[in-house]
Amino acid sequence: MSKTKSFIISKQAVWDSYLKVKSNQGAAGIDQCSIAAFEEDLKNNLYKIWNRMSSGSYLPPPVLRVEIPKGDGKMRALGIPTVADRIAQTVVKSTLEPELETLFHPDSYGYRPKRSARHAVALARKRCWKHDWVIDLDIKGFFDNIPHDLMMRAVKKHTNERWVVLYVERWLKAPVQTRDGIVEERTLGTPQGGVISPLLANLFLHYAFDQWMQSNHPANPFERYADDVVVHCNTEAEAMRLKSDIAKRMEQCGLELHPEKTNIIYCQDANRTEENHLHSFDFLGFCFRPRLSRNKNGRYFVNFSPAIAPKAKQEIFSEIRQWRMHRRSELSVKELANQLNPVVRGWIEYYGAFFRSELTFLMYHLDKLIYRWVIRKYKKHGSNFKRAEKWVKRIKRMSPNYFAHWGLLNA
Repeated sequence: MSKTKSFIISKQAVWDSYLKVKSNQGAAGIDQCSIAAFEEDLKNNLYKIWNRMSSGSYLPPPVLRVEIPKGDGKMRALGIPTVADRIAQTVVKSTLEPELETLFHPDSYGYRPKRSARHAVALARKRCWKHDWVIDLDIKGFFDNIPHDLMMRAVKKHTNERWVVLYVERWLKAPVQTRDGIVEERTLGTPQGGVISPLLANLFLHYAFDQWMQSNHPANPFERYADDVVVHCNTEAEAMRLKSDIAKRMEQCGLELHPEKTNIIYCQDANRTEENHLHSFDFLGFCFRPRLSRNKNGRYFVNFSPAIAPKAKQEIFSEIRQWRMHRRSELSVKELANQLNPVVRGWIEYYGAFFRSELTFLMYHLDKLIYRWVIRKYKKHGSNFKRAEKWVKRIKRMSPNYFAHWGLLNA
């Protein structure tokens, strides 16, 4: 390695980062260069990244802003870096993350190795059984409003690598460009969609929230997944005081709790029967509320538990509509199953972890769409829905696991 370089960054680190970016795929940035296009001159492109990062001359290009629909009908802005920039960000993330992982709170679950949203939901369920009240926190525009000065102070505290500090600061300040070519400067926040952004978000909230809670309110456990947070309390009065304290803490850190989306929830069940309180909240795609459950003796009781949230159901329905399954008559049954199964298995694995029965209506919906596909593909069935249904059920008897959701329906 040349001794004239300003920073010591190995070529292996750049190669390993490229492999991670390749495995995650992702869309092209403002340069419209896809991963496939990047690989057409792979050796030279990777050398440019290494050379510029090692010399201190790497300057991140603007981030492409795209908007995707949220569950409430509004739009969420995402920032898509170029492929080369995602590789550069991964180099820094791979250097910084091991140091920060030893720092982070055990109840922080978002975008961390060997931790998942399901782990956070499972722990929230257990704690809702023990604590009567929950504060459902919503930080207003969190990713767009992180103060850069506080962010950089935290980064500098946990690395001695000058190049890590240099490039994190450049990424924070990198402008955003719309599809129309309009470039906007950024003085706050870190764009959702960047490789380094989730790690920076966790670091910021470690000091803004996690460590503050541990020091000031150690008796109130919480689960945090990025900026989605629930806090457990024993009484309504305690919850109200703590909500006020958290709001003040967020203000100190340049953030704000959403006044309409931050709520205090009563964990109502068979033994907790107070009325006139909010008794449901959404967390990571699950709705926590009183539900009729059955114990090991077969007796029914009211339990405060999670199941797939209505918003998550609507998002799934929206994705299914975009498939336009009934028009894919060029596919064979096997090809159709191969396209559907990976996605459907993911839904079942995640949302079926709690109150699996809440997914059955969705699975029946998929079967009806398959019937429509059969009618369109096999003209001999005409428009007879019953005959198409009979055809599908015959396949189901012969191969009950052909489609991923059939196992759920037969369970």
